Amino acid sequence: MSAAASDSVPLKLVNSVDLPKYSGDFDHFAADVSGNRLFLAAEDHGTLEVFDLKSTKWLRTIQGFDVPHSILYLPSSRRLFVTDGGEGMSKVLNSSDLQILKKVPLVPGADSLVFDPQRHQAFVVTGGKDVKMKESVLSVIDTTDFSKKADLKFDSAHVEGMALESHGRRMFVNVTDHNEIDVVDRDSMKIVDRWPLQDVGENSPMILDEPNHRLFIVCRKPAKLVVVDTETGKQIGAWDTAGHSDGMAFDPAHKRIYVPGAEGYIAVYQQKDADHYELIAKVPTARGAKTCLLVPELNRLYVAVSPGEGKYGARVLAFETLP
Repeated sequence: MSAAASDSVPLKLVNSVDLPKYSGDFDHFAADVSGNRLFLAAEDHGTLEVFDLKSTKWLRTIQGFDVPHSILYLPSSRRLFVTDGGEGMSKVLNSSDLQILKKVPLVPGADSLVFDPQRHQAFVVTGGKDVKMKESVLSVIDTTDFSKKADLKFDSAHVEGMALESHGRRMFVNVTDHNEIDVVDRDSMKIVDRWPLQDVGENSPMILDEPNHRLFIVCRKPAKLVVVDTETGKQIGAWDTAGHSDGMAFDPAHKRIYVPGAEGYIAVYQQKDADHYELIAKVPTARGAKTCLLVPELNRLYVAVSPGEGKYGARVLAFETLP
């Protein structure tokens, strides 16, 4: 591990699980904390991989997907909702036996997902360049019955990460090929503002620090962590980060941001206050390690190593988050 500006060790590797039969890319995780299960979308394998959450031991493979991307676990209804980017049919599973119960017809290319627990709504990005569409569509899914309630079209072939307010009605959307953040009113499902990003491109993952009115965004060209004020839409600053990241995590308890990059490390930042951030460590991982999930109940950060990036072999890494 290299420490950029501090002698502290923010992450400790506690488990590494090899997946020798897997090829291609992984995408996103979800956790069932009470059931001690970790789910991972194996997008290029067309499967959902299931692990023991505490030991990271691989448990089983779930078939029946085309290109799975994002996973939403709903403990109250014991359901899993998996966005499936290929055939336009995302899947609802019984979380007990992991059998597919329902297929949800959406525009092809279903990918990123964000959940509003107060409204019981999932927002799913569909369409775009991966399915040879010139526009993207944001679909609203009622998670009580998994019916589609609304669509919002974007004049963009590449829409990525999203974040939404818990104490407001706005959501923020990375419109990647326009190098901007679109602000959506969730009541009217209309775009109410557009915030262009300066001197960066390919904005992809996004997380909201709502109490501090800050958006954290990872851009790929160049590789930067960008912080935006959600009250003004202005950039606060940009910091060098790990290249080709497809996910990030914010740990409000430790005031840390974790950015895994496919070039082989996790960039760890300390939030000093709303406007000041420090790169405190570059934690080694492996080539292709670009998505992650923070499980604060266990003080664990899980990272998926995609063999499609560097041909180093598929793995899931589990790190303990340290003070």
